[in-house]
This record gives sequence, structure tokens and C-alpha cells, in this order.
Amino acid sequence: MMIKIYPENPAPKHIKMVIDVLESGGVVIFPTDTVYAFGCSIYQPKALDKIARLKGVKKEKANFSFIFNDLSMLSDFTKPFDNSTFRLMRKNLPGPFTFILNANNKVPKIFQSKKKTIGIRIPDNNILASIIEELGHPLVTTSIHDDDEILEYTTDPELINERYSDKVDLIIDGGYGDNEASTVVDCTGDEPVILRQEKGFLED
Repeated sequence: MMIKIYPENPAPKHIKMVIDVLESGGVVIFPTDTVYAFGCSIYQPKALDKIARLKGVKKEKANFSFIFNDLSMLSDFTKPFDNSTFRLMRKNLPGPFTFILNANNKVPKIFQSKKKTIGIRIPDNNILASIIEELGHPLVTTSIHDDDEILEYTTDPELINERYSDKVDLIIDGGYGDNEASTVVDCTGDEPVILRQEKGFLED
């Protein structure tokens, strides 16, 4: 099933439909401020297993990220970090970045692994912000890659629907996506390190 949700003004009834799918263990495809992505509730392990299968990766080794709607949720899943890291994130989020932080003991339980770090995203996207605010906890996410040799990511919701409509529980058409992923910043050491330079340009 695919539903159209307008980023400028997400309809509450459509957000409620998404929440119902997530809370029942469903996998959703949604737009971000970069590329389209798979996502599920962090508290639905079978949905997480399904996303790993769709990506062709082992869950315990996958580099999935968490999507939050603001910085206040982070302390539930990360170890304490210094003020400079907080200021860096506050200056650049919401935005097209993935910040790598040290995970607390909740994260390995969610992934059923020995995961010691977590990628966190706060996309500049009203659809996702509305979903997470209503859901009350983060989403696990990973981007949708394309088999095309030229385009790394699928940007057209109609093409995504053709490919995945029978593999996921809901697809959100939020308009055309980007073809550039988030910039990845590792904040687990003494200084932040850019691991992947993509759409976001870091302001310090």
C-alpha cells in the first residue's frame, strides 16, 4: 500500500495510519531529507529482521541508524557525550547528517548484537518528525540502494512502489527523494571525524 503525505502539512489521519503499521510490527518506506529509506519501530525485532533480509545483511552487523525528532531522546540510547558534541549536533540538526555516538546498553538489546556505537539522524523532514512525535520513540532506518549502475539511490516513489509494494507494509509518497545520502560524522573519539562526505556540509 502506498499513501501520499505532503511534507508541508502531513495529514493527521495519514500519520495515524503509519503509526498503526509501525506499532503492529510493520516495515515502512519513507522519505527523509536525503534518500528514501526502510524503517520500523525500534521495539519490533521481527520488523528489524525483515529489513535486514531486504538489505541482504546480517542484523547484528548492519549499520542501521536511529531517527529521532529532537535531541532530547538521545540520552535514552547513548552514553554521555561532551558539550562540544552537543553543540555540533544542535548547530547542524535537523539536517542531512548521521552522527556516530557511543551506545548505551539498550542498543545491543535492540539489535541482539554487541553493538557499541549508534548512528543517529534527525532529518529535516516534517513527515518523519510528525511520525516520531506521535510514536514516542525512534525509528530504525537504513537507506534504499538501487541496482542501477548510475543512480545509487531510487528517488521516484512510483518506482519504489513497483519494486517493494509486495515486500513492505506501507510506502509513503512524500515526493521525489534525493540521490545523495547523509554526511557521516564520527563523534566517538576526541575530535569529530567525517567518515563520509555527502549532502551535508558540517558547520562547527
